[in-house]
Amino acid sequence: MLLLRPGDAAGNEAIRDGGVDSLYIAGGFEIRPAERRVLSHGEPVAVGARAFDLLLALVERRDRVVGKDELLALAWPGMVVEENNLTVQVSTLRKLLGAGAIATVAGRGYRFTLPLRDAGVAGASTPARVAPMPDGVPVVAVLAFDNLSSDPELQYFSDGISEEIIQRLARGATLKVIGRTSAFQFRGERKAEAARALDCTHVLDGSVQRAAGRVRIAAHLVDASTRTIVWSDRYDRALEDTFALQDEISGHIAQALDQTFQGFATRKVDPALHDLYFRASPKSYAPDELRTHIGLLEVVTASAPHFVEAWGRLASLRAFLHQYLPCHERAESSANVVREASYALALDAQNVDALMARFLVMPPFGRFVEAEAFLQRWRRAPGAGEGRRYLSWCLRQTGRVREALDEAERAYRLDALDPMSANLLALARLSAGRIADAIPVFEDLVARVPGMSFPVSSLLRAYAFMHDWPAVDRLLAVAAQRQLREFQDGLGFIRAKRDPSRGSLYAWRDALDAHVARTGGVDVSRLVYAAHLGLVDHAYRIAGTARLGPAGTSDDLMGPDAYRTALLFQSNMHELRNDPRFARLCARLGLVEFWLATDLWPDCSDEVPYDFKRECLAVRDVPKDAFES
Repeated sequence: MLLLRPGDAAGNEAIRDGGVDSLYIAGGFEIRPAERRVLSHGEPVAVGARAFDLLLALVERRDRVVGKDELLALAWPGMVVEENNLTVQVSTLRKLLGAGAIATVAGRGYRFTLPLRDAGVAGASTPARVAPMPDGVPVVAVLAFDNLSSDPELQYFSDGISEEIIQRLARGATLKVIGRTSAFQFRGERKAEAARALDCTHVLDGSVQRAAGRVRIAAHLVDASTRTIVWSDRYDRALEDTFALQDEISGHIAQALDQTFQGFATRKVDPALHDLYFRASPKSYAPDELRTHIGLLEVVTASAPHFVEAWGRLASLRAFLHQYLPCHERAESSANVVREASYALALDAQNVDALMARFLVMPPFGRFVEAEAFLQRWRRAPGAGEGRRYLSWCLRQTGRVREALDEAERAYRLDALDPMSANLLALARLSAGRIADAIPVFEDLVARVPGMSFPVSSLLRAYAFMHDWPAVDRLLAVAAQRQLREFQDGLGFIRAKRDPSRGSLYAWRDALDAHVARTGGVDVSRLVYAAHLGLVDHAYRIAGTARLGPAGTSDDLMGPDAYRTALLFQSNMHELRNDPRFARLCARLGLVEFWLATDLWPDCSDEVPYDFKRECLAVRDVPKDAFES
């Protein structure tokens, strides 16, 4: 039996020749080319002839984006057909394999995103390769309970029950819970796809039905491997007692899974306030969207001061918006974040969103030791929370790139369909030098979330590193139609890398010099860019005289990455840190102080061509630059 293994470049020819007996794909799928059959967890599934041909064509060319014309020629050889036929077959395959199995790359075509697996190895049916959960750890997807009543407003009430169950289950010491954003995408007929698409061991589903002043909640837990119900129950209560049932339901589920479960209860919250809380869940993280959600959460917390999850989300979203305010106007915002996060932590000392908010309003450099205390509390806290996905981003600020990648893979595994989880995973892969693995995730986000600015700029960088200039030119055209906000400034670097002629580099250098002359300061990302373009000495000359933080003027950078240090440690932008002068720069940023105090050294400490720790010891007394905001 011939198997096509992951990374088996020679196998593509075998697919076409019918020499491969089985292709194993993440999500429990097996393709048998010679038999023209697809199996799901060992059972045959119905696939039309055209869809099967299209699937093989995409799998064979999984290392690249396949144009629509090429796919039409492969699946309908010698025939002239309309493009709509291709769209229909792609939709059919997505229903079978999961929505993220085939990414649409705007203006270019499609790309198969599921990884191939060795025989017998289960994988995740998600838009990218992810690290599996530790063996034996149950992974539960809590789906949005169905609203069986005629009242459409009860849907928010139904979603609220599922959300609360997620919060409580996530407090278990040995239980992993799929994030709400991913789990709630499977409603109605799509619920049948959830176990396979989310690669979970169990699925909790249920329904809510209201009659007069009473409510009936039915819930059942399904073992995904056997498709059998391992636990079910029904609750008939007066409507005002519904929230008290959530602990009851969670306890039953924990017992069914035979797991240690730590109870955690939020007091009852009016369903209308739950509705506002659920609406305040950002997708693009654009400033205007954040302001709208903050306004909703201010209403919720004012009316329900005991609603700890709302306080945590309010603090975290305000902390995110805080980065878009002019630096000299941030004091009031920072004070509000600290107040709201402190209130949430008084209600629940392990609220991960509140801990993330406290980290985010710390200065971007200079106080890493203090910030690490919040990060360590955050990492130890049990349970879910949107803030958990940012751990990888925070770890990269101090050079822990490999550790950050592991953290990003774990967070993404539990909420693979959430845009920000995907963005942070792709960033972690890009930072670790896994550019080819990052590109499909960024491409999917660019197509799927047009209002999100982060993936466009990151994808431009990724394609520039790959020297894929047609892709860069295509994205520059896309960027011209998008609001890139703080990332607009990085387009100059992309263009200089696209055209590394003497005139282009001099123009980029002169623009940098003009900025430093006008503001007296420089962001470390510009130093990284300059060194990467071959201007290492010029970068260090600027670093020797310029301030590393904002000036308090309209020239100051804004956004979550402004004046932060993660780019210093990007794997394939090593020119600045390969110079021993790097240690002095890090001392001014407070990084040397952090490394010496914590012994949490960056990955580059054993990669650079000099004794990194000795150089750090030599500059330990260099004064830190102050960050005034």
